[in-house]
Amino acid sequence: MTDVDYVFHEAAQAGVRSSIENPYKPHDVNATGTLILLEAARDSDVKKIIYASSSSVYGKVRYLPFDESHPTQPVSPYGVSKLAAEHYCRVYQDIYGIRTISLRYFTVYGPRMRPDLAISIFSQAAANGNPITIFGDGKKTRDFTYIDDIVDANIIAMTKGDSIYNIGGGKRISIMELATKIIEIAGCDIPIIHSNPVLGDAEHTFASIVKAKHELGWIPNITIEDGLRRFLEWLRNCQ
Repeated sequence: MTDVDYVFHEAAQAGVRSSIENPYKPHDVNATGTLILLEAARDSDVKKIIYASSSSVYGKVRYLPFDESHPTQPVSPYGVSKLAAEHYCRVYQDIYGIRTISLRYFTVYGPRMRPDLAISIFSQAAANGNPITIFGDGKKTRDFTYIDDIVDANIIAMTKGDSIYNIGGGKRISIMELATKIIEIAGCDIPIIHSNPVLGDAEHTFASIVKAKHELGWIPNITIEDGLRRFLEWLRNCQ
């Protein structure tokens, strides 16, 4: 790498469910891929690597909200691969002096989001007047983070911080509540049906963002209601 000051390492093989079907691929892309990137940085004058980690590194819940000291016990190969990459970033910083920061994203959503995530699937269903299918009873909870807030955190991370930070909305809602909100905002009348739960899905995610607020000066600005409205509007404009 030449003439590169900052590297935003967003590339990954995402997906908890796909990682259960093929655990080799997320390891190759996420763990080995990060190692290759760090090795390349050793031969350059990169000032800092901003690594996109994931709330999936936490896995089993000991307490909520998750702070950065919460034990990391991933429940999927995807979570393991993201955690391994975090450790590579830390080790390369300690041994080789390459500045790194790991941002643990909590379920990012917004325009051009991954089509296999709940908000995208539910919103597509609502926009087309189709039923919304929930895996399990809908009581699992998630902390959702709008893409604009993620971008802001990355820009700040260029010049602040050198450890691990939760980047989340700082609130959680159940999957059932999420589906209900999307139906309400979309202004449609569609049923919610339930299917079998999926292995490897975390029961809950909920970010403590105290560290990011104090050390980075970052806080999320987009509420889940506002974010869903923005996404549904974007989705309608694309159809």
